[in-house]
Amino acid sequence: MQTSPPMISVLKEQKVKSITDNIKSIIIVTIVVILGTFASMRLMKIQVVGSDAIVTPKTYGRDALTYSREITPTRGEIIDFNGNVLVENTTRCDLVLQKAFFPEDIAEGNRCLLEIYHALLTRGYVFEDTLPITRSAPYSYTEDDVSEVVESLNLNVYATAENCIDKLISDYMIDEVYTDDDKRIIAGMRYTMMDKDFSYSLDLTLAKNVDHQTVVDMKELGNFCRGIEAVDSAERQIVRGDILPHEIGVIGPIYAEEYDDLKDKGYAMNDQVGKSGIELAMEKELRGKAGTEEVTVVDGAIADVKIKEDTVPGETVKLTVDGAYQLKLQGILDNFLKNRPYYNGNKVNKGALVVLDAKTGAVKGMATAPTYNLKDMTEDYESLLKQENSPMFNRCTWGQYLPGSTFKTVTATAGLNEGVITGDSTFTCLRNYEFYGGKFQCTGYHGAISVRRAVEVSCNVFFYETSRNLGIDNITKYAKLYGLGSSTGIETGDASGFLCNPETFAERGQPWYIGYVIQAGIGNQDCGFTPLQLANLAATIGNRGVRYQPYLVDSLYTYGSNELVKKTKPTVADKIDLNYDYVYDYIIGGMQDAARNCPVPYQLTDLGFSVAIKTGTPQTDMNDKNKQNSVFIGFAPADDPEIAFAGVIEGGEYSKYMIRDIILSYQQCYGLNGVKPTAQLPAEVRNGTTATTPATTTSNRSTATTVTTTTVTTVAAQQ
Repeated sequence: MQTSPPMISVLKEQKVKSITDNIKSIIIVTIVVILGTFASMRLMKIQVVGSDAIVTPKTYGRDALTYSREITPTRGEIIDFNGNVLVENTTRCDLVLQKAFFPEDIAEGNRCLLEIYHALLTRGYVFEDTLPITRSAPYSYTEDDVSEVVESLNLNVYATAENCIDKLISDYMIDEVYTDDDKRIIAGMRYTMMDKDFSYSLDLTLAKNVDHQTVVDMKELGNFCRGIEAVDSAERQIVRGDILPHEIGVIGPIYAEEYDDLKDKGYAMNDQVGKSGIELAMEKELRGKAGTEEVTVVDGAIADVKIKEDTVPGETVKLTVDGAYQLKLQGILDNFLKNRPYYNGNKVNKGALVVLDAKTGAVKGMATAPTYNLKDMTEDYESLLKQENSPMFNRCTWGQYLPGSTFKTVTATAGLNEGVITGDSTFTCLRNYEFYGGKFQCTGYHGAISVRRAVEVSCNVFFYETSRNLGIDNITKYAKLYGLGSSTGIETGDASGFLCNPETFAERGQPWYIGYVIQAGIGNQDCGFTPLQLANLAATIGNRGVRYQPYLVDSLYTYGSNELVKKTKPTVADKIDLNYDYVYDYIIGGMQDAARNCPVPYQLTDLGFSVAIKTGTPQTDMNDKNKQNSVFIGFAPADDPEIAFAGVIEGGEYSKYMIRDIILSYQQCYGLNGVKPTAQLPAEVRNGTTATTPATTTSNRSTATTVTTTTVTTVAAQQ
């Protein structure tokens, strides 16, 4: 049967259509393959900030994404001399955004960010963006220096806050359907992602220390806004904020100006770093070593996590200071100021005490008044900053004071060792003294007086004459040998102080007069030394010219164990070579005699050993001789010192009345002259309230105040 022409035409049309469809299918498949390959290649070439290494492992196929990320180590603890924990770590739960799951589509990402923000807000958490611009229009900067913001947005230096917001809206295609407030929220979150180097290896922290129900709610939201994850983080906590707050210090976030240097040392932008005190000085030891993990994501879920390099926790830092003694020392200073609140009608409320191990240079206590609790600083820094008399100023290491007559020990050393005087040399003190037309006075009529007696009664005339014969160069030489006018080298840093000599005056643009020489010799001319330097002066006299470098870190231990890593060895910073063996016999003898001149409640003669001291009352106002400080230095036992100390009371008198309590408290806490220590660390008292939990040691943890954090990210499988 023949096929009709119309049927043939239909068959031909079907055949042509079939061929055309096949060609279209081939083209579509080819395009898909090309696009897939391109997408795969693009995925492999994504530029990621940090140390991300992105590959496509054969094990999981071409759709797998593998990247490396850093595991932040647990930060080391800080403990006192007896093992009581001062700063430790606990864990908390944070919500973060992970780039591996966050939408690549900008519009979708903006929608998710806004939903996340409001979801957190309704649950009591506010995402803190880093954009230094007000939250609502008209926009203005909230910081003085905004060069970093302007530069990061590629704007000119004159860009306004409004310009920055507009640029962010444009760059991140923030749709006009959003309200102005919502645009600002998205812009702030986008800027923070850029500012914090949001990447495969660096999560964006959405909220810290979230409760369980919020974690559940936000994980549910993660089904629609992918990338939300709950992670465990290590939290830095201050256990005892009342012990050495100035020296312990705090940690905090890495600032942009620090990051360029720190990233080369293995830090990530979202890490925490020591900002002050021991936290800063021992950053390397406390931080430990970061590890590395390799994360593989398949079909939008984590398929594998491999540890490529283990973390090494930071080391435990043990201090030289016993917490019990530190509290006693602070109490001695505070009580003295409380009981003697006025001098010549002026308030007396500032001072400092420093105690050293005379045989090593180890700091055994440093009290400064007024002081503060480290927990208060971390909770309300601005309020503390505004308090009277600067409680955050550490007068022990940064206060620079005239030494007054305590400096006569330096002049005596120079005079005896240079042969300008001997132990038998005498000068006649009739109170008045003239030098190059200037008239000076002593505090008494001492008649013919030698060096030992002059040290005891602090005769100005004797030391005027000795200074005149020495000259300013010799006085300067021995001041430097005692470490005055230079940093002590203590780990947490200190002021160098300044000497009274023509060089210092020239640096300040001040004229130098010959009459200053004799005033310099009694410590009453323009110079300034820290109480730490003065305590070290006392220790050096007690050690007969051997000066040790003060230090705060006793030793380092492996985290969570008693395994010793390193013990600080005492360092001899300098030594005064003696030309005559008797030099210190006369100086120490005079200081012992001075120690016998304390009234009964404060006497130093019934302790079972001898004490050596020297006091001073330097005038602090050339126009008002009634304004003075009260200064002392000393050591005990005088013949074989174990403890050296110094103190300053600003605008007061009779600071030496604290010495007896300083020594007895030291004996209770450290032991002294063969007596065993008995003191225990009491509970913390804060704002008049005693802590309910006893003090902790490395084997007994207690409640603590959270101050700042170091995040240790734990990757959990995406649901």
